[in-house]
Amino acid sequence: MPTDNRRIQGPEISTPYCVFGSSTENEDEDGCFKSTDPLSSTRKDGRALLEHRKIYMKTGVVSQAKGSAYIELNNTKVICSVFDPREIPNRVEYSQHGELFCVLKFAPFSCTTRRSHQQDAEEKELSLNLKRALEPAVCRHEFPNFQVDIYVLILESDGGSLAASITCAGLALADAHVPMYDLVTAASLGVAGDVLMKDPSEEEEKLCSQHFERSNLNHGLITVSLMGAHTQITQVWQTGSMTTTCVSESLTHLIQSCEETYPIAQRCLVKSVVDTISKKKVPEQS
Repeated sequence: MPTDNRRIQGPEISTPYCVFGSSTENEDEDGCFKSTDPLSSTRKDGRALLEHRKIYMKTGVVSQAKGSAYIELNNTKVICSVFDPREIPNRVEYSQHGELFCVLKFAPFSCTTRRSHQQDAEEKELSLNLKRALEPAVCRHEFPNFQVDIYVLILESDGGSLAASITCAGLALADAHVPMYDLVTAASLGVAGDVLMKDPSEEEEKLCSQHFERSNLNHGLITVSLMGAHTQITQVWQTGSMTTTCVSESLTHLIQSCEETYPIAQRCLVKSVVDTISKKKVPEQS
């Protein structure tokens, strides 16, 4: 993969910046923060194990797009743009159902390690999962032989990027007036042994994926997308190794999380509609 030659790259062997800070009990011998203790009842950010991060949502943030949305989960920030349907390129046969063209991309500065400007394998896999999560909620028969372009840009990644992208894309589709059966909300959960961590941060995701990888304990991540009004799951994405009992318990917590996010997304859309109507309302003549 070509590197970005327009910026000065740091040296391969360097000293972590955190060694120059004050030493705390949360740091190891090298001066870097320790991993989250999976056996602790509280996490590093003060949340309980089954507590979701606070969510901020807003629609209509990109003026050039037909519909757009922005979502923020503490240090995870995602923006999505949806454009008008266009004819499917290079399609010879007529398609009775429309398609969704989804592109998910990490900004080069979004992660601790600089990302490439070109889409890598991880981003292509996340784009496919985003498409699978949104397709059941869109009335694709309403625009046959046309496709809707959805572009998601992760401005800052601190865990739960896929879940935030799905929720943000669902809001952007509704803001673009694309016919849908229901809004789609998503949530993620990390499994580390017998501990379940709702909406894990990036550090907790690494703990669930790597720390328990060589053991026989349950470990991994689960992301679920849900249509709240119909209570129908549109997509389940799971990594790691888990028992059926652990997966069943995780799905229960994830569905509850999605149902809690659903009214927040509804209020965001209602506020957007009310603001639009109030701006277009002509004042009464005296």
